Amino acid sequence: MSKRPHALETAVALTELIRRIPSSHLVTAPDLHKQLKNAGIDRDLRTIQRHLDMLSEHYDIERDESSRPYGYRWKKLSGGLTLPLLSEQESLLLLLAQQQLRNLLPSRLMSSLDNFFQQARSDLGPGNPVTPATQWIKKVRVVSTTQPLLPPKIEAGVFESVSNALYTNHWLDIDYRNATGKRKSARVMPLGLAQQGVRLYLVCRYEGYDEERILALHRILMAQVTAHAFDYPADFDLQRYDADGNFGMGNGNHIRLRFCIDKEAGLHLLESPLSCDQRIDIRDDCFEVNATLVDTAQLTWWLSGFGEKVWNIRREIDDQAALRHKLT
Repeated sequence: MSKRPHALETAVALTELIRRIPSSHLVTAPDLHKQLKNAGIDRDLRTIQRHLDMLSEHYDIERDESSRPYGYRWKKLSGGLTLPLLSEQESLLLLLAQQQLRNLLPSRLMSSLDNFFQQARSDLGPGNPVTPATQWIKKVRVVSTTQPLLPPKIEAGVFESVSNALYTNHWLDIDYRNATGKRKSARVMPLGLAQQGVRLYLVCRYEGYDEERILALHRILMAQVTAHAFDYPADFDLQRYDADGNFGMGNGNHIRLRFCIDKEAGLHLLESPLSCDQRIDIRDDCFEVNATLVDTAQLTWWLSGFGEKVWNIRREIDDQAALRHKLT
Protein backbone atom coordinates (compact mmCIF):
# COMPACT_ATOMS: atom_id res chain seq x y z
CA MET A 1 0.00 0.00 0.00
CA SER A 2 2.81 2.42 0.80
CA LYS A 3 4.10 2.23 -2.78
CA ARG A 4 0.84 3.33 -4.39
CA PRO A 5 1.12 7.07 -3.74
CA HIS A 6 4.70 7.06 -5.05
CA ALA A 7 3.67 5.10 -8.13
CA LEU A 8 0.79 7.49 -8.77
CA GLU A 9 3.04 10.53 -8.39
CA THR A 10 5.53 8.99 -10.84
CA ALA A 11 2.74 8.29 -13.34
CA VAL A 12 1.52 11.88 -13.09
CA ALA A 13 5.07 13.19 -13.53
CA LEU A 14 5.64 11.00 -16.59
CA THR A 15 2.33 12.06 -18.12
CA GLU A 16 3.09 15.74 -17.63
CA LEU A 17 6.61 15.20 -18.96
CA ILE A 18 5.32 13.57 -22.14
CA ARG A 19 2.79 16.35 -22.67
CA ARG A 20 5.60 18.90 -22.59
CA ILE A 21 7.86 17.25 -25.16
CA PRO A 22 7.41 19.26 -28.39
CA SER A 23 7.53 18.04 -31.97
CA SER A 24 8.73 21.27 -33.62
CA HIS A 25 11.91 21.93 -31.62
CA LEU A 26 14.27 20.36 -29.12
CA VAL A 27 13.78 20.74 -25.40
CA THR A 28 16.37 19.89 -22.75
CA ALA A 29 16.03 18.14 -19.39
CA PRO A 30 16.74 21.41 -17.48
CA ASP A 31 13.97 23.13 -19.50
CA LEU A 32 11.47 20.38 -18.69
CA HIS A 33 12.63 20.27 -15.08
CA LYS A 34 11.83 23.98 -14.75
CA GLN A 35 8.44 23.57 -16.46
CA LEU A 36 7.43 20.72 -14.15
CA LYS A 37 8.60 22.62 -11.08
CA ASN A 38 6.55 25.66 -12.10
CA ALA A 39 3.55 23.34 -12.50
CA GLY A 40 4.03 22.07 -8.92
CA ILE A 41 5.74 18.76 -9.78
CA ASP A 42 8.98 18.61 -7.80
CA ARG A 43 11.49 16.12 -9.22
CA ASP A 44 15.26 16.47 -9.21
CA LEU A 45 17.02 17.00 -12.52
CA ARG A 46 18.65 13.56 -12.54
CA THR A 47 15.23 11.89 -12.22
CA ILE A 48 13.93 13.92 -15.16
CA GLN A 49 16.95 12.84 -17.21
CA ARG A 50 16.33 9.17 -16.37
CA HIS A 51 12.65 9.53 -17.31
CA LEU A 52 13.57 11.09 -20.66
CA ASP A 53 16.13 8.38 -21.44
CA MET A 54 13.55 5.71 -20.67
CA LEU A 55 10.84 7.41 -22.74
CA SER A 56 13.17 7.85 -25.73
CA GLU A 57 13.83 4.10 -25.70
CA HIS A 58 10.15 3.11 -25.71
CA TYR A 59 8.48 5.85 -27.76
CA ASP A 60 9.13 7.81 -30.94
CA ILE A 61 11.09 10.45 -29.08
CA GLU A 62 14.32 11.69 -30.63
CA ARG A 63 17.32 12.29 -28.40
CA ASP A 64 19.82 14.74 -29.88
CA GLU A 65 23.26 13.97 -28.44
CA SER A 66 25.18 16.51 -30.54
CA SER A 67 25.65 18.76 -27.50
CA ARG A 68 24.97 18.78 -23.79
CA PRO A 69 22.45 18.95 -22.32
CA TYR A 70 20.74 16.54 -24.72
CA GLY A 71 17.68 17.75 -26.60
CA TYR A 72 14.41 15.82 -26.94
CA ARG A 73 11.44 16.02 -29.28
CA TRP A 74 8.91 13.78 -30.96
CA LYS A 75 10.27 12.29 -34.19
CA LYS A 76 8.97 13.60 -37.51
CA LEU A 77 5.75 11.94 -38.67
CA SER A 78 5.29 10.56 -35.18
CA GLY A 79 1.77 10.68 -33.86
CA GLY A 80 3.10 11.12 -30.36
CA LEU A 81 1.33 9.49 -27.47
CA THR A 82 -2.43 9.56 -27.32
CA LEU A 83 -3.24 11.68 -24.29
CA PRO A 84 -6.20 13.90 -23.51
CA LEU A 85 -5.66 16.74 -26.01
CA LEU A 86 -7.04 20.23 -26.05
CA SER A 87 -10.46 20.62 -27.55
CA GLU A 88 -10.97 23.28 -30.20
CA GLN A 89 -12.71 25.49 -27.64
CA GLU A 90 -9.90 25.01 -25.10
CA SER A 91 -7.27 25.92 -27.72
CA LEU A 92 -9.22 29.08 -28.58
CA LEU A 93 -9.50 30.04 -24.91
CA LEU A 94 -5.77 29.48 -24.35
CA LEU A 95 -4.75 31.63 -27.33
CA LEU A 96 -7.01 34.49 -26.24
CA ALA A 97 -5.77 34.16 -22.65
CA GLN A 98 -2.15 34.29 -23.81
CA GLN A 99 -2.82 37.45 -25.82
CA GLN A 100 -4.74 39.33 -23.16
CA LEU A 101 -3.39 37.98 -19.85
CA ARG A 102 0.31 37.40 -20.50
CA ASN A 103 1.22 40.48 -18.45
CA LEU A 104 -1.18 39.68 -15.61
CA LEU A 105 -0.19 36.08 -14.86
CA PRO A 106 2.91 34.93 -12.96
CA SER A 107 5.83 34.33 -15.29
CA ARG A 108 6.42 30.83 -13.92
CA LEU A 109 2.79 29.90 -14.61
CA MET A 110 3.03 31.16 -18.20
CA SER A 111 6.29 29.24 -18.66
CA SER A 112 4.73 26.01 -17.39
CA LEU A 113 2.00 26.37 -20.03
CA ASP A 114 4.34 27.01 -22.97
CA ASN A 115 3.72 23.63 -24.58
CA PHE A 116 -0.03 23.98 -24.21
CA PHE A 117 0.11 27.37 -25.92
CA GLN A 118 2.21 25.79 -28.64
CA GLN A 119 -0.35 22.99 -29.05
CA ALA A 120 -3.17 25.54 -29.19
CA ARG A 121 -1.35 27.49 -31.94
CA SER A 122 -0.72 24.24 -33.80
CA ASP A 123 -4.40 23.26 -33.54
CA LEU A 124 -5.76 26.60 -34.76
CA GLY A 125 -2.92 27.96 -36.87
CA PRO A 126 -2.36 28.01 -40.65
CA GLY A 127 -2.76 24.66 -42.40
CA ASN A 128 -5.69 23.51 -40.27
CA PRO A 129 -9.21 23.09 -41.68
CA VAL A 130 -11.21 26.31 -41.54
CA THR A 131 -13.62 26.15 -38.61
CA PRO A 132 -15.48 28.77 -36.56
CA ALA A 133 -12.73 28.51 -33.92
CA THR A 134 -9.86 29.03 -36.39
CA GLN A 135 -11.66 32.09 -37.77
CA TRP A 136 -12.57 33.56 -34.37
CA ILE A 137 -9.02 34.77 -33.57
CA LYS A 138 -9.22 37.09 -36.59
CA LYS A 139 -12.73 38.27 -35.70
CA VAL A 140 -12.04 39.81 -32.29
CA ARG A 141 -9.71 42.57 -31.14
CA VAL A 142 -9.24 44.83 -28.13
CA VAL A 143 -8.99 48.41 -29.41
CA SER A 144 -7.55 51.41 -27.63
CA THR A 145 -9.72 54.37 -26.66
CA THR A 146 -6.71 56.69 -26.95
CA GLN A 147 -3.86 57.18 -29.42
CA PRO A 148 -2.12 53.77 -29.61
CA LEU A 149 1.43 53.73 -28.24
CA LEU A 150 4.15 51.11 -28.32
CA PRO A 151 4.86 49.58 -24.91
CA PRO A 152 8.00 50.82 -23.15
CA LYS A 153 10.88 48.36 -22.94
CA ILE A 154 11.09 46.35 -19.72
CA GLU A 155 14.56 45.13 -18.77
CA ALA A 156 15.18 41.40 -19.19
CA GLY A 157 14.16 39.39 -16.14
CA VAL A 158 12.31 42.22 -14.41
CA PHE A 159 8.75 41.08 -15.16
CA GLU A 160 9.66 37.49 -14.25
CA SER A 161 11.09 38.50 -10.88
CA VAL A 162 8.29 40.95 -10.07
CA SER A 163 5.47 38.54 -10.95
CA ASN A 164 7.09 35.61 -9.15
CA ALA A 165 7.71 37.65 -5.99
CA LEU A 166 4.12 38.89 -6.11
CA TYR A 167 2.84 35.32 -6.62
CA THR A 168 4.81 33.84 -3.73
CA ASN A 169 4.64 36.83 -1.31
CA HIS A 170 8.41 37.36 -1.18
CA TRP A 171 10.31 40.61 -0.69
CA LEU A 172 11.84 42.04 -3.82
CA ASP A 173 15.18 43.85 -4.17
CA ILE A 174 15.06 46.45 -6.95
CA ASP A 175 17.17 49.08 -8.62
CA TYR A 176 14.80 51.84 -9.75
CA ARG A 177 15.18 55.03 -11.77
CA ASN A 178 12.31 57.51 -11.41
CA ALA A 179 10.90 59.88 -14.03
CA THR A 180 13.49 62.56 -13.15
CA GLY A 181 16.38 60.13 -13.65
CA LYS A 182 17.18 59.65 -9.95
CA ARG A 183 18.36 56.11 -9.21
CA LYS A 184 17.70 54.23 -5.98
CA SER A 185 18.08 50.69 -4.66
CA ALA A 186 15.43 49.42 -2.27
CA ARG A 187 13.66 46.36 -0.86
CA VAL A 188 9.93 46.41 -1.53
CA MET A 189 6.87 44.35 -0.64
CA PRO A 190 4.97 43.65 -3.90
CA LEU A 191 1.21 44.06 -3.45
CA GLY A 192 -0.31 44.26 -6.91
CA LEU A 193 0.30 44.48 -10.63
CA ALA A 194 -1.77 46.76 -12.87
CA GLN A 195 -1.83 47.26 -16.61
CA GLN A 196 -2.81 50.75 -17.75
CA GLY A 197 -2.82 50.95 -21.52
CA VAL A 198 0.54 49.58 -22.67
CA ARG A 199 2.26 50.21 -19.33
CA LEU A 200 2.65 47.90 -16.33
CA TYR A 201 2.80 49.22 -12.76
CA LEU A 202 3.80 47.58 -9.50
CA VAL A 203 2.00 48.60 -6.32
CA CYS A 204 4.31 48.04 -3.37
CA ARG A 205 5.45 49.17 0.05
CA TYR A 206 9.04 50.09 0.74
CA GLU A 207 10.64 48.21 3.62
CA GLY A 208 9.97 50.10 6.85
CA TYR A 209 6.99 52.07 5.47
CA ASP A 210 3.22 51.47 5.47
CA GLU A 211 2.09 53.66 2.58
CA GLU A 212 1.74 52.29 -0.95
CA ARG A 213 3.87 53.40 -3.88
CA ILE A 214 3.38 52.86 -7.63
CA LEU A 215 6.46 51.93 -9.66
CA ALA A 216 6.55 51.69 -13.45
CA LEU A 217 8.05 48.35 -14.47
CA HIS A 218 9.95 49.90 -17.36
CA ARG A 219 11.83 52.08 -14.87
CA ILE A 220 12.99 49.10 -12.80
CA LEU A 221 16.56 48.42 -13.93
CA MET A 222 17.00 45.24 -11.89
CA ALA A 223 14.74 43.06 -9.76
CA GLN A 224 15.64 40.04 -7.67
CA VAL A 225 13.36 37.84 -5.59
CA THR A 226 14.68 37.41 -2.06
CA ALA A 227 14.40 34.34 0.13
CA HIS A 228 12.35 36.31 2.68
CA ALA A 229 8.58 35.82 2.63
CA PHE A 230 6.01 38.21 4.09
CA ASP A 231 2.39 38.02 5.23
CA TYR A 232 0.24 39.79 2.69
CA PRO A 233 -1.28 42.81 4.49
CA ALA A 234 -4.95 42.38 5.32
CA ASP A 235 -5.52 46.14 5.12
CA PHE A 236 -4.69 46.37 1.42
CA ASP A 237 -7.14 45.75 -1.41
CA LEU A 238 -6.04 46.42 -4.99
CA GLN A 239 -9.59 46.92 -6.24
CA ARG A 240 -10.28 49.57 -3.62
CA TYR A 241 -6.89 51.14 -4.28
CA ASP A 242 -7.89 51.54 -7.91
CA ALA A 243 -11.38 52.78 -7.01
CA ASP A 244 -9.77 55.52 -4.90
CA GLY A 245 -8.25 56.93 -8.08
CA ASN A 246 -4.63 56.11 -7.34
CA PHE A 247 -3.86 55.00 -10.88
CA GLY A 248 -5.45 58.20 -12.18
CA MET A 249 -3.12 60.26 -9.98
CA GLY A 250 -5.73 61.16 -7.41
CA ASN A 251 -5.77 61.27 -3.63
CA GLY A 252 -9.10 59.57 -2.98
CA ASN A 253 -11.18 62.77 -2.70
CA HIS A 254 -14.77 62.24 -3.82
CA ILE A 255 -16.43 65.16 -5.53
CA ARG A 256 -19.78 66.14 -6.94
CA LEU A 257 -18.95 67.10 -10.51
CA ARG A 258 -21.20 69.29 -12.64
CA PHE A 259 -20.53 70.48 -16.15
CA CYS A 260 -22.20 71.30 -19.45
CA ILE A 261 -21.19 69.47 -22.60
CA ASP A 262 -22.08 69.81 -26.27
CA LYS A 263 -24.73 67.24 -27.18
CA GLU A 264 -22.71 65.58 -29.92
CA ALA A 265 -19.59 65.37 -27.75
CA GLY A 266 -21.53 64.11 -24.73
CA LEU A 267 -23.79 61.57 -26.44
CA HIS A 268 -21.62 58.67 -25.25
CA LEU A 269 -22.33 59.61 -21.61
CA LEU A 270 -25.94 58.54 -22.13
CA GLU A 271 -24.64 55.05 -22.90
CA SER A 272 -21.51 54.89 -20.69
CA PRO A 273 -22.11 56.92 -17.49
CA LEU A 274 -19.34 58.46 -15.42
CA SER A 275 -20.83 56.98 -12.24
CA CYS A 276 -23.78 54.93 -11.00
CA ASP A 277 -25.56 58.07 -9.76
CA GLN A 278 -24.95 60.13 -12.90
CA ARG A 279 -27.83 62.39 -13.85
CA ILE A 280 -28.13 64.18 -17.18
CA ASP A 281 -30.49 67.07 -17.75
CA ILE A 282 -31.17 67.71 -21.43
CA ARG A 283 -31.06 71.40 -22.36
CA ASP A 284 -31.70 73.05 -25.71
CA ASP A 285 -28.02 73.37 -26.60
CA CYS A 286 -26.26 70.89 -24.30
CA PHE A 287 -26.34 68.13 -21.70
CA GLU A 288 -25.93 69.20 -18.08
CA VAL A 289 -24.09 66.37 -16.31
CA ASN A 290 -24.13 65.71 -12.57
CA ALA A 291 -22.11 62.81 -11.11
CA THR A 292 -20.21 61.71 -8.00
CA LEU A 293 -16.71 60.35 -8.61
CA VAL A 294 -13.10 60.46 -7.46
CA ASP A 295 -11.20 63.63 -8.35
CA THR A 296 -8.04 62.76 -10.30
CA ALA A 297 -5.60 64.29 -12.76
CA GLN A 298 -6.95 61.79 -15.28
CA LEU A 299 -10.42 63.30 -14.89
CA THR A 300 -9.00 66.79 -15.48
CA TRP A 301 -7.23 65.62 -18.64
CA TRP A 302 -10.43 63.96 -19.84
CA LEU A 303 -12.45 67.14 -19.39
CA SER A 304 -9.72 69.26 -21.01
CA GLY A 305 -9.76 67.00 -24.05
CA PHE A 306 -13.18 68.33 -25.04
CA GLY A 307 -11.87 71.89 -25.29
CA GLU A 308 -14.63 74.46 -25.74
CA LYS A 309 -17.26 71.72 -25.99
CA VAL A 310 -17.24 71.49 -22.16
CA TRP A 311 -17.94 74.51 -19.96
CA ASN A 312 -19.24 75.62 -16.58
CA ILE A 313 -17.24 72.94 -14.72
CA ARG A 314 -17.90 72.84 -10.97
CA ARG A 315 -16.35 70.56 -8.35
CA GLU A 316 -17.65 70.20 -4.79
CA ILE A 317 -16.09 67.95 -2.14
CA ASP A 318 -18.58 65.21 -1.22
CA ASP A 319 -17.70 63.91 2.27
CA GLN A 320 -20.80 61.72 2.39
CA ALA A 321 -19.79 59.91 -0.78
CA ALA A 322 -16.32 59.32 0.63
CA LEU A 323 -17.84 57.89 3.82
CA ARG A 324 -20.14 55.57 1.84
CA HIS A 325 -17.15 54.39 -0.16
CA LYS A 326 -15.18 53.52 2.98
CA LEU A 327 -18.10 51.54 4.37
CA THR A 328 -18.58 49.42 1.24
